[in-house]
Parts: sequence; structure tokens; C-alpha cells
Amino acid sequence: MEIRILKPRKALNKAFLKVKPNRTEIESFKTNLSQLLYRINDSESEEFHKNLVSDFLKDTYYKQNHFINTKGRNDLVIHNTNSASGAVGVIIEAKKPTNKAEMLTKDKVNVKAFQELVLYYLRERITQKNIEIKYLIATNINEWFIFDATLFDRLFAQNKNLVKQFNDFEGGRLADTKTDFFYKQVAEPFIADIKHEIEFTYFDIRDYEKPLRNADKKDDNQLIALFKLLAPEHLLKLPFANDSNSLDKRFYGELLHIIGLTETKDGSKKLIERNKDGERNTGSFLENAIIQLDSLDKISRIENPSQFGSNLQERLFNVGLELSITWINRILFLKLLEAQLITYHKGDKSYEFLSFDKIKDYDDLNSLFFQVLARKQNERNENVKTVFSKVPYLNSSLFEPTEIEHNTLFISQLRNDITLPIYSQTVLKDSTGKKRTGNINPLEYLFDFLNAYDFTSEGSEEIQEDNKTLINASVLGLIFEKINGYKDGSFFTPGFITMYMCRETIRKAVIQKFNKTNGWNCTDIDSLYDKIEDRKEANKLINDLKICDPAVGSGHFLVSALNEMIAIKSDLKILQDRDGKRLKEYHFEVVNDELIVTDEDGELFEYNPTNKESQRIQETLFHEKQTIIENCLFGVDLNPNSVKICRLRLWIELLKNAYYKNETELETLPNIDINIKCGNSLISRFALDADLKQALKKSASKWTIDSYRLAVDTYRNAQSKEQKREMERLINEIKTNFRSEISQNDPKVKRLRALNGELFTMTNQGQLFELSKKEKSEWNAKVSKLTADTQKLESEIEEIKSNKIYENAFEWRFEFPEVLDDNGDFVGFDVVIGNPPYFIMTKNNTDNLALSHYLNNYQTIKNASSKNIFNLFIELGISISNKHSYHSMIVPEGLFETRSYADTILLFSNYGSVINITRIEGMVFDEANTGNVIFIFAKNQSDIKTQQQLFNKNQDLIVFEKVVDPIITKIDNPKNTKLSEVCQLFKGMVVGDRKNCIFETNTDNLPDKFLLGNCISKWNINKNFYTDYTKLSIIGGTKLKAKHDIFPRILIRRTGDFLCCAYLTEPALTESTLYSCWSISADIHNLFILGVLHSKVADYYIKNKLVTNPQAFPQILMTDLQSLPIPKPTIELHNSIQALVELRLSNSENCSDLENQIDKLVYQLYDLTEEEIFIIEKGEQNG
Repeated sequence: MEIRILKPRKALNKAFLKVKPNRTEIESFKTNLSQLLYRINDSESEEFHKNLVSDFLKDTYYKQNHFINTKGRNDLVIHNTNSASGAVGVIIEAKKPTNKAEMLTKDKVNVKAFQELVLYYLRERITQKNIEIKYLIATNINEWFIFDATLFDRLFAQNKNLVKQFNDFEGGRLADTKTDFFYKQVAEPFIADIKHEIEFTYFDIRDYEKPLRNADKKDDNQLIALFKLLAPEHLLKLPFANDSNSLDKRFYGELLHIIGLTETKDGSKKLIERNKDGERNTGSFLENAIIQLDSLDKISRIENPSQFGSNLQERLFNVGLELSITWINRILFLKLLEAQLITYHKGDKSYEFLSFDKIKDYDDLNSLFFQVLARKQNERNENVKTVFSKVPYLNSSLFEPTEIEHNTLFISQLRNDITLPIYSQTVLKDSTGKKRTGNINPLEYLFDFLNAYDFTSEGSEEIQEDNKTLINASVLGLIFEKINGYKDGSFFTPGFITMYMCRETIRKAVIQKFNKTNGWNCTDIDSLYDKIEDRKEANKLINDLKICDPAVGSGHFLVSALNEMIAIKSDLKILQDRDGKRLKEYHFEVVNDELIVTDEDGELFEYNPTNKESQRIQETLFHEKQTIIENCLFGVDLNPNSVKICRLRLWIELLKNAYYKNETELETLPNIDINIKCGNSLISRFALDADLKQALKKSASKWTIDSYRLAVDTYRNAQSKEQKREMERLINEIKTNFRSEISQNDPKVKRLRALNGELFTMTNQGQLFELSKKEKSEWNAKVSKLTADTQKLESEIEEIKSNKIYENAFEWRFEFPEVLDDNGDFVGFDVVIGNPPYFIMTKNNTDNLALSHYLNNYQTIKNASSKNIFNLFIELGISISNKHSYHSMIVPEGLFETRSYADTILLFSNYGSVINITRIEGMVFDEANTGNVIFIFAKNQSDIKTQQQLFNKNQDLIVFEKVVDPIITKIDNPKNTKLSEVCQLFKGMVVGDRKNCIFETNTDNLPDKFLLGNCISKWNINKNFYTDYTKLSIIGGTKLKAKHDIFPRILIRRTGDFLCCAYLTEPALTESTLYSCWSISADIHNLFILGVLHSKVADYYIKNKLVTNPQAFPQILMTDLQSLPIPKPTIELHNSIQALVELRLSNSENCSDLENQIDKLVYQLYDLTEEEIFIIEKGEQNG
């Protein structure tokens, strides 16, 4: 075997490397580690030293949240929870320092300590079926050997021969039952034969004596990697501070308080709302803004106030919130800028500018926004030049007044003479270190609050001396997504999902683009790398990729896409600076949804403006990001706040790599706002194939599609406000021209012109001869008809023009010139990606006009029983994409599970192939009521096998390969009917706020029984709950009570790797963890079906074909259950199975005998041979 040794920092997640431990944590680590070394006593036992290791780990990291103790023969284990009943996450084998014979060395691992780890691992993994083990450690206190559990899984748990020997040993079927026998006779020879590389992390504490003993705090940086290596964030793979999935609740809670919002719970959803009347603080941003809006009567002066709500209070709140988010966005961006400037200048605090000393009121803040950041140094007023001399000019649309500010309020109009009470859980401390209380100026409060956190998310490995919590851009995105979801609950897509979806989809699109352009046949990035010769041309191709999120939210997918595209260029070795020189000494990769840049030694890149090479890397990163954001990333959202936040996130990504052009000037930020637009993605007045040729022909002397693109490009990098305004005017003129020309070519308009012409001719043309009475009558009738038809068409056209539904319509046809060809034809996007909203549209929650529009224009919901809005986004994505595009969305798991979405599945098959389905164990979104699935769809690619994958609880991706099984093939005989052909099936209901409406006891005479999946076991209904159907908030699944009232019917549990069924003989409501099934064939009895479902044949079929992941989160999907083959029985066989099932249901004794008899008849039903029966029976025993 080959041995590969990792140093501590090489073993750590690179995103975790960037997290600064605080001084308190490091001091505690030093103290406890020194104490551990001091307490070593060679004369003491192994048990004594094992306890030393346990105490060190508990006291330093694990005492509060993770139980550490022995388990069975294991020396030590760390549990994933604070209870001994929680799954084991880490296994530790501890030896005393003098026990060299049994301890590993860097050159030799096949010793007793390692063999013990193998045995303990197999007991956890195989016997206990624990899939949550993360690491295994062997230590003698001085030396530590840390193995990733995935290595043990691959080498040991996946080896059938070793597992068989282990099972035989545990079952007492080998020559000896002593563990030493297993070590010597099983483990040692097996390990000796390993041909693969064995990788582990190694360190010796004695190598760290100097920083441990030294009082010089600078030396403590040498301990950072060691501190992190043993931390739960590494050993238990827990989220860490700059993980975009981790919400800092204290920061979030206090920021809401300062804004003037509160988080409440509505059923299972957490909603962000205005504080209740009587609890509102006039000093908060929101309430201060609302008071000014109301007193100055600003709402009535808005052109279309109804877009902000149906009454004055709604409008005040929504306008106030949009203003507050605009202002807070700017301030948080400036806080990140301030932190960046201080980092660039080695901690020079003179670069601080967000303080109450410099900004004493809202007028000063307004000046900072518009007189400083939006103006070059030489154009600034004298009164701000001195105060903000070190604040750079940014030239971004973020620091120009928005339309809503022009129409309502600027921040300078807020009152300065009111205070805000300090949050009860505040992070602020007084001079004695106690929590601050009382009232405070809101601006002073905001600045002090922000100063209590560390915003320097980019930088080197160092210790946070002030013990501040890190807040980075990803976490800000999560916070704002939650604030933004105040109307219907927020769903921020976790980083591991956006990262995965972008990686899998964009890489496929890149390969597709190169193959199509060059006639290649590459299948992956490695084969593409081998083909590329021209770096410049390769960059041009990738920069031409168009990626769209049609429900962009906070922009998380676009940020992940940005990072992924840079990582792809790095993998293809085509990243180069503006002089065409490669960045070959550096590696760019996406880790934990963060772009990590390291040099050849694995050191994190840190920008130093005075270093030429550092300057080159920073400039390259900035301009790569700028190019990708401007050329490749596009987003649309109905919510204007989402659009603002998305733009902010992209600006922040650029800010991370802002560089100095000279000693004082930072590179300015482009106007990327034109790529992220506000509108209803699902509604457009004009079709994608609407003809633009006439518009282009008429305006050929003024502009072309190319000049439209040029205008957009010039807008992004406008050199002055005047140039930007000129480009805005030109772009609007072009779009207006398009609108009017397309309208002129509308069939209704053409028909109206024809009718008007005909009417004019008839009424204005003189008659040569006098008309007869009959002819006059006919003429009058024709004129009347033409007049009526004209008026009707005019009315219809006017109705379309004035239709409220088109107020927020988004015109995909011409809003993004980047996806139009030179003839003006819509080409479409290469990638459509995102997390669309999910809710079932009804007349109660969706505007009737909009619902009618969707029903008339979207095929996926026309006939669907469940009109879930996510289907519209799937259909839209296919419409707005090009012929060879890739699509990925995270949607409710029911998409591939129920017949409700059959039209969407049909749409997929008509336009291409779903090439990947990735299910996710557990709930992705805390407040959601459904599990989720990710799909990847390839347009115009047919007959591609769908890859099935699963993210388990550890966020590990498991791939499933389905092996051809001759027994399964036989059962799948096309002559057999499907279960859905002889039975009706439905999935139970999804109920919101289940805890408050479903009860274990019937104390209030509740009229309806309610069954969950855990209410049944095989053959039996063990318990039921009680509820009142009329008071349930049913948000999904089968709602109709009439269906739930059907009995008798078979109940089938959705989870499990076998069919667990029971027979229901009275009406009962069922939850979505249960399927219901009953016969619709006169020749087939329910009990015959129940017998087949409970047979070993059905179990074998389910385990070997239908269950996605039998070891992690096994579940049986509705579509798979519906396809279960049921052969047509003879009358005799049918009646025999029915009779035996009847006996089994009424009999609690001799159960196994009756079940065996049923199995024998079902074997007969499927015409199985003795050999096939033997395989099924054997599989049953092993299972």
C-alpha cells in the first residue's frame, strides 16, 4: 500500500481555513493542550490517558453540544448530538505514549491500533447501520492520526469478503470469538493486501512546543490549523461561521429590530412583519420612514400606488420597507467596503468612515451616498472632501437615487431627534462588559452594532483579536432573503445545493458549447482540457454562455454560477490576466459555495496593493468577475426588493476583488443593474417569436440589434451620469419602438385595419346606380356587421392594452439583447437555473386575471389537479432557452412522484431528457412542508438514461447504479398489468401547523380520525390521531375529503425499503406519508392486492428496483408504486390468496405460517422457478 500524509492545514476545508478563530478560543485551546501534555504520566494506565484525551476534547470543544464517552469496546466516541443515543460521528482509539508496539507510525499503519479502528468502524457501519461516521482517530496524546471515514467505507465497508468475514466473526461462526483473533487473522492480512493509497492527517503536538509555551501572540497563528483540525466544524463536518447556510441569529434578530421588523410564526412558516401596533419604535428605519411618508402624503403622489397594496396601510408598509432595504443595503455594502479598505492597509483604522463621529445625522449619510461614493474626488463638495478623504469613488448605480426615492423620500428626510430602545439580546456592551440597555440614537446604534462584528470575509489565516463574530456576504444574502420573504415565508437555497446545481449544469453547458462550436465530442472537463489550444478563443466561448434565473430572489444562484465559471476556467487552465499571461501558479475552486484562491503551497491568496504579483491576481479576478457578470448572468424577479438585493450581492462579489489603480483610487464598479430586472417572468404581452424585422428595417438608419447591445454595454461602463442617462434614453426608445412595431403586427390589429379599410370604402364610395331596396338592406346589414366587428376588436385591443395583468409583464422578447441574434430573433439562454416559488394556485391566493392567463398560456397546469406555480417556471425555462440548453431547478419531490404533474413530465419528454434526478434526505427548507428534488434537464437530447442520486444528511452525494436483475426483468413482463390499471391510488394530504390541529387524544369530540405513516405496521393499524377536517390548513397532497372517506382501502407507508401496508375498514384522513389504494376492477379484490403487496416477491422488487437509497432515507415513490406489475390471476389463485389474507387479518397467531402460504401462491402468480424463489428467500434472510 502507499501512504499519503496530509499536514493539518492541507486536510481542512479551504473555506474553513478563511474563518478566523477568536482570541478567547485560541487561549482556551492553548491552555487545555498544554495541560494535556503536562498530565502525561508514563507510569499510569491506558485508561488514564484515554480520559485525558476525553477531558481535553470536552473542555476545548464538545462539552455543550456533543456527548463524548466510551461505547462498547471503543475507547472513545464523539456523538453527533449531546446524547448517548445520538449517532456516533467520530471513533477514537487512544494509546498511552509508551505503548509503541500497538501504535501507528508515519511509515507503518498495519498495527493493532489501526486494526481496532477497523473493527470498531465495521461494528458501527455494518451492525449499527450508522452512516454518520465522519472521522476515525488513533492517538497516543503526542501523535495523532486522523482518517476520513470515506476511506474506511471504500476500503472496508464496501468489500464484500471482509464484511462477510466480519459478520461471521460477530456471529461466532469463525475459529475464535476473541478480538485478537479478528485483528491477527482477519484485519491484519486484509490490510496487508491493500493496494490502494491510505491517506491520513498527521501531527505531533511536540512540534508545537514553541507557540504553546511562548507568550508572543504572533506565534499563535501557527496553532490555527491545529485548533480547527480537532474542532467539531471539521471532525463532525458542522457548518461554520462563513458558511452561507448558517444564519447568525443574534445578528439577524438585532438587525430586524433596528430596521423595525419582527419574525413571527404562521403555522409552519416564519414570516417577517412590521411590529404590532403599540410595540412599534418610531426610531427604527421602517417606522421613521412610514411616519414621513404618511405626514407628507407621499403615497398619493406615486403614479401607480396599487402596486404597493390594496389600502393605505399596506402601501405605507411596502414603500417604507423598500426604502429601508435600499438604505440598509447601501450601509451594509459600505461596511464591507470599509472592512476591505482596512484589510488592504494592514489594519489602518484611519480608513474607518462608518461611525457616529463622521456621520452624525441622516443628512450626513445622504451626503455619503450621493456626494461621495457617486462622485470622483475632484468633483466632491468641500464639506465632504476632508471628512471622507479616504473613501473611494465607486460609480455604481447603488449610489444613485432610485426611482422610489425620487418619488417619495430620501434618507435625509428621516427625523434625527428620536431614539431607539436597545434590543433585549443586544451584542453591545458597556464599559464594564455588561449588556447595554436604554435608548440610543438610531444611527449611532446601527454603527456600533455593525462594529461589533467582523466583516473582513476575505483575507489570510489569523486570529480575531477582538472576539468578533464573522459576517460575510453569503450570510447577508441569507438574512435578506428572509427579510424579503415577509409575505409568504422565505426559502433561501442552501449553498451546497446552489453549488452542486451550478457545477453540474454549467459544466455540461460549457462542454456542449465547445463541442458544438468545434465539432468535438468531449464528455468531461478533463477531455475538454486536452483539446483546448487557444486560450483566448476558449475564454471567448465561455464568456458567451448565457445563464438565467427567472425567479432570482437574493441572487444566490447567480453568485454560485459566477464562482463556478471561474473555477471551470481554472480547471481548463485558461485563466489569464489582461496581458494574456496565465495564472498557472494559482488554483481557483469552489468550496462551501465560496471561491477559494490558493497558491502552489496551498496558502490562501491575500491582496497586497504594493505587491506586483498580488496586484496582477486581484486585477484578473475583478475583471473576470466583471466580464462574467456583464455577459453571462441574468435574473428577473417580481419583487423589487429581491432585485435590489441580487444586484447588491453581485456588487459585493466584485467588491471582494476591488483593486487600487493608483495609490488612492479603487477600480470603479460597473452598472450591473441592467442584467437584473424587475417584472413578472411568467407574463409577457409579446410572444418570443413576435416579428421584429419591420422595427429593425424602419430604424436601420438609427440603430440595429448590434447597436442595442452596444448601448447596454456602454450603460454598464458609462463614464459619467450624462452618458448613463443618454444610454437609458436610447435603450428605452429602442424597446418602445419594438413594442409599437410588434403591436402593429398583432393579428387583431391587422384585422382591425382591414375592417376599418373595408368600412371606409363602403361608407365613402359613391354609388354609380341607385341601390334597390334589397341591395340597400344588404348594404346596411354589412355596414352594421363591419361596425360591430370593428367596435368589438377595438374593445378587445383596448382591453389588452389596459389589462392590469400586463402592469408588471416582463418582455423576454427584447429585454435582454444578449439573447437575440443579429436579425433580432430570440435565441435564448444556455442555462436556466433556480429555485422557483412553490404554492398551489387558487382563486384565494392568486389574482384571477393572472390565473386565467396562466391557464390559457401554460400547458403544464391546464389539466393538472394540482396547479402548482413551480410548473410554470419549468415550462417558461424551456421556452426561453436555446436549442441545446441545460436546466436545473430544485422543486417539490412530488414532481417525479405523483400524477398531478404528468403534463410537466410529458413536457420534459417532448423537448428532451431529464438526465439527472437528485433527491435530498430530510427537509431542505426549515419552514417548508415538502421534501425536495433537484433535476437536470437537457433540451433536444433524447433517450438519455436518467442518473439517480441522493444527498444524505451529511450532504454527501450518493450515486445509484441499477444493475439488471433477471428476476426483476421477469416480474416486469410487459404482459403483466400495472397496479394503477387495477387500482385507484392517492397520496395523503400535507397539513400546515400539524401540532396545533391534530391530536393524540379525542378530548374535544373531534369528528375525524387522522392517520400518519407511523400509525401503521405490517398488517396492522396501531393507533390513530384526531382532528376536525373543516379546520385543517391543507397545503398539498389530496385535499378532497370524499376520497379520504372511501373504505375499505389499503394504506401503504411511503418510507421504508419494503411495503408496509394495513387494511382500513372505516373512513379516515391520511397524511402524505401514507398512500391509499383500492381495487377498481370487478375481478380483483382488495385483499388479493394486499396479499401481493405484502409478499416477499413485492419486497424483493421494491428493494432491488424501486427504493432509491435503502441505507439512508428509503422511500417508495408514487409513480414507482403505480408501475408495480400485477399478473392477471386465475380465479382459483385469486380466491386462495384472498382467503388467506382474510385469515391473516383476523388472526394474531400462526402469522408466519399464513404469510408463508401467501408467499407460495404469489411465487406461483409470478411463475417463478425454484432457483428464483431461493434467491428471493435468501435475500429476505440477509435483509
